[in-house]
Amino acid sequence: MIREFAGKTEKEAIEKAVNELGLKRDEFDVEIMETESKGFLFKKSSVKIRIHYNNDNNSVAENDFEKSIIDFTNQIISKMGYNSNVVILERSETRLMLDIITDDSAIIIGKRGKNLDAIQLLVNVYAGKFINKDESSLRIILDVENYRTRREDNIVRSALKTADIVCSTKSSRLLEPLNPFERRLVHSALNEVDDVITQSEGEGTFKRIRVIYKGTR
Repeated sequence: MIREFAGKTEKEAIEKAVNELGLKRDEFDVEIMETESKGFLFKKSSVKIRIHYNNDNNSVAENDFEKSIIDFTNQIISKMGYNSNVVILERSETRLMLDIITDDSAIIIGKRGKNLDAIQLLVNVYAGKFINKDESSLRIILDVENYRTRREDNIVRSALKTADIVCSTKSSRLLEPLNPFERRLVHSALNEVDDVITQSEGEGTFKRIRVIYKGTR
């Protein structure tokens, strides 16, 4: 299996891989994809790595619940008119992450991941029939060709770039419409930038974040 992770340093990116995948360091190979240091008024360094690991023992369902979730996900995609093979990427007490293997990944993902988000919502509603919400916080996460990690990385990069522009022009800028999880990523990333503040604008699930200059320089 292949997954991508990003961090301020190679060590941080590897630690994210270890924590998220539940693997030991000697259980995967690391490929450095790129290293960046950008910023006009402040510097932000980042390292992106690609993890290669063997997930054969964990990719199949361990129980009837996991099997039903995999079957249901495949059925949704089949009703859309496409073929897929759904496997388990990782499991924990709080989430079950599935990888959709398909030749039609671009369509399954959709514009800005909207198709994938819609399928994920349906799967979580279905999973809710088997989960006692008072006793479990389990959430089903769907991914295709590591889209989630790439999307999150791009959102944070765009936000930091926008913050750089805002600081240099002493103005404000609006980001693209984002879902609640993506907005939390932006708020968290820009909270570390001293000279800007962020606020959500709009109605509905997909709102936009305004990045506002508040510094004195």
